[in-house]
Amino acid sequence: MGNQKLVAGVDSSTQSVKVVIREAHTGALVRQGRGSHPDGTEIDPHIWRKALDGAIADAGGLDDVEAISIGGQQHGMVAIDSDGEVIRDALLWNDTRSAKEATDLNNELGGDEETARKVGSVLVAAFTASKLRWLADHEPAHAQKVAAVALPHDWLSWQLQGGKDFSLLFTDRSDASGTGYFDPTTSHYRDEIVKLALRHDADYILPRIVASNQFGGKTTGGIPIAAGAGDNAGAALGLQGEPGDVIVSLGTSGTAFAVSSTPTHDSSGQVAGFADASGRFLPLVCTLNAARILDAATKILGVSHDEVGALALAATPGAHGLSLLPYFEGERTPNRPDAQGVLSGMTLANSNREDIARAMVEGMLCGLVDAVDALEKLGVAVGRILLIGGAAKNPAISSIASSLFGREVLVPPAGEYVADGAARQAAWALLGGESAPTWNLGEVAHVKSAHTPDVVERYRVLRDRTIAW
Repeated sequence: MGNQKLVAGVDSSTQSVKVVIREAHTGALVRQGRGSHPDGTEIDPHIWRKALDGAIADAGGLDDVEAISIGGQQHGMVAIDSDGEVIRDALLWNDTRSAKEATDLNNELGGDEETARKVGSVLVAAFTASKLRWLADHEPAHAQKVAAVALPHDWLSWQLQGGKDFSLLFTDRSDASGTGYFDPTTSHYRDEIVKLALRHDADYILPRIVASNQFGGKTTGGIPIAAGAGDNAGAALGLQGEPGDVIVSLGTSGTAFAVSSTPTHDSSGQVAGFADASGRFLPLVCTLNAARILDAATKILGVSHDEVGALALAATPGAHGLSLLPYFEGERTPNRPDAQGVLSGMTLANSNREDIARAMVEGMLCGLVDAVDALEKLGVAVGRILLIGGAAKNPAISSIASSLFGREVLVPPAGEYVADGAARQAAWALLGGESAPTWNLGEVAHVKSAHTPDVVERYRVLRDRTIAW
């Protein structure tokens, strides 16, 4: 094997867990594995651990691996008691029951502008702080038992170390910045927000912050564990993003996030001021509805995902006036947790599979056009747009995205970029150096289509018309 050093990267996402084993210097993929997570918005965290163990076995084990790092779905709430046991099923980022509690906390912190100043973001239902307040208000007996709070990736890193000693609980800036009680500008927790959320001053443990290029502990088998990252920060690291790059990810949720050298504080609540996994910042806009809209399209039209794309490309841009507002499961940006989807402008002329497919794709993507627009309005530089995620594999998506964004879209080869980012972080900690090693991503496709701004404008009229629905 020579000087080959192997590292493992994990992506514990909402729907599944992926493990990649890569060569630390070159990034060459050696092997990989995966496992599934159940649907829903709350879950017993031990299911994550069982799925991770299965995915590691599927990837051939870790016997020859010299470092590991875990990327995971952001936000969420793993509440732990003084014995190290999980108090209740973890509430995930996409659980919107804490929307009112988010509003309450923003008001108690001095309003949206003051909240954004303190933690970089206006709180919404997804944030851990909002879920802690929900716990205090709806399950006060559980809230009184809280001795420590972790996020999915923190908890898994802790479990790999045995999962009992609170002093071994660690995280990184990127994931901590999605809690709502961490200031990414100063890289410090705001303990007063945790106490405010839980409605009590009892002692509690928060994971210590580990630098992106450092190890936080070792597995029970002696393998060093790097800091880890939130999923979007992991993807940015896996894509080797630089300032000026905006990454649009089409997964369960849709996200548009930019690598930035400066922090953001958006009192409008559209842009979350997160940290990244390289010591910089990751202003981000998240929508709840992305690839699941295409899933719905396959059911409505009775065709495959590839056929949805083909039908959409066969239609005229704008679907002859048919527009979709894709709030199928409420929405996070804009903050409308109780909203529903709307198909507007239907006529006999556009009541066909091609136009319906086109409207579904355009509606999904227009929400992310709004997301990139929000980043630009906040002063975030937008140089390149990179399109990733499961839906990006469909050639119709990149073509229609380019027409709606009004610029060239870059599509990297399909890959597990969150897991790759975690692996690259593990390699960085293992090899040292001022920055993570540069890996060859493969050939990037460049897609350019004619601009269709009228489609976005019609979507925005529908969006604003339905604000009170």
